[in-house]
Amino acid sequence: MVIREIPTNGAWDQAVSLDKHIVRSVPIGKNEQGYMQFDTERTEIGEAVFQLKYRLDFSKVEYLAKQIVYALTSNNFPKIEVVIPMPASKARTKQPVTEIARKVAELLNIDFNEQTLEKIKPTGAMKDLETYAERVAALAGCFEVRDAMSKGPWNALVIDDLYDTGASLEAACFTLRKYGNIRNISAIAITRRH
Repeated sequence: MVIREIPTNGAWDQAVSLDKHIVRSVPIGKNEQGYMQFDTERTEIGEAVFQLKYRLDFSKVEYLAKQIVYALTSNNFPKIEVVIPMPASKARTKQPVTEIARKVAELLNIDFNEQTLEKIKPTGAMKDLETYAERVAALAGCFEVRDAMSKGPWNALVIDDLYDTGASLEAACFTLRKYGNIRNISAIAITRRH
């Protein structure tokens, strides 16, 4: 695991990504439906995220949550009081990032809150948009804060699965900054594209 700090522009106070998602990916030809196939090598963390998100292997939740807790303790994060998952772009019956965030809160014995930060308009998958500007435009006004915390202000940890341009995480954290019950925002992206 190669933890890397994510620079801030004021959206969060401290953030890191745990590791790269993909080490290498080589095209190997098209399948019967005409879609290009790839020989892909992922980091250990990247493979766990892939298995969880795309193969629905929820046994990976605990492993990923433990890696997040390790990153929090080894990178001098401020005391975290509530864990907030990034709202998902794709509807699923069980959301991978939500389950990881819930497990992190359980391991840290702190509050978990999935109602405070909500996605109020669909954006589609950010990976399908090429530029930062396209992503920022797609994300404009898509997050909203619900007054779902009874006390505060809290030091919050926002968890996301993949950091690429940072547009989604920035939009979510800037929205959280407007909420009086949030004092400090830390963020962890489980994997990063580069």
